[in-house]
Amino acid sequence: MKTALIRVMKWLLLLAIIAAVVLGRPWEHIPPEWHPWQPLSIEHPMTLVSKWKLSQLKDDPQQCLLVLETAPEGAIDYLALDDYTPVAGCPLSNVVRVRRSGVSFSSTFTVTCPLAVAWVMFERQQLQPLAQQHMGSELTRIDHLGSFACRNIYHREGARRSQHATANAFDVAGFRFANGQQVSVLRHWSDEQAQDKSAFLKETHQAACRYFGTVLGPDYNQPHENHFHFDASGFGFCR
Repeated sequence: MKTALIRVMKWLLLLAIIAAVVLGRPWEHIPPEWHPWQPLSIEHPMTLVSKWKLSQLKDDPQQCLLVLETAPEGAIDYLALDDYTPVAGCPLSNVVRVRRSGVSFSSTFTVTCPLAVAWVMFERQQLQPLAQQHMGSELTRIDHLGSFACRNIYHREGARRSQHATANAFDVAGFRFANGQQVSVLRHWSDEQAQDKSAFLKETHQAACRYFGTVLGPDYNQPHENHFHFDASGFGFCR
């Protein structure tokens, strides 16, 4: 009799816990950047969950464009492009043409939509604060080396395709600021005579690793001594 009563009490306790969870709806109190079923937003801090959501945009072009469409005013000026093949052997899909973001660029460029989303999040959440911290000024322009290039990695015959071949990579060579200062990856990465500029570059590189799947810089190898390579492949290769 006592055993049966204990069993009933356990079931009642379990039902009470389930009822409390259902009525309390704790999932409604999860911050959106940590909520796996909430859509990604440009303003969401980068967490493991929001980075996972960002990676899912690769296979969901409509949702990716929706993220850009709902970005804060002035965050990005872009043109959504239909899938096309600009060069034989290098078809492009889920891409946008970026004209500017919160900064201007040395030229317009085409990148995958998820990479554009990652860039805007990175720029707003990390790049501009780092500019104020180290350069005492707003970042106003990015000098870049392009995005799309139909080639293998390092132009090697027989090598795998570069992320540039699908416009899934963006190479940044320099930064310009409202106070007239300029920072060059090539000249200032290890410049002991300009420690503020070197620190800006080092911290920019490190911060980018939270937003992009792959980040390469001057310490990786000689071909990257003059730029940062950002791409949306992988889930955290940072060199």
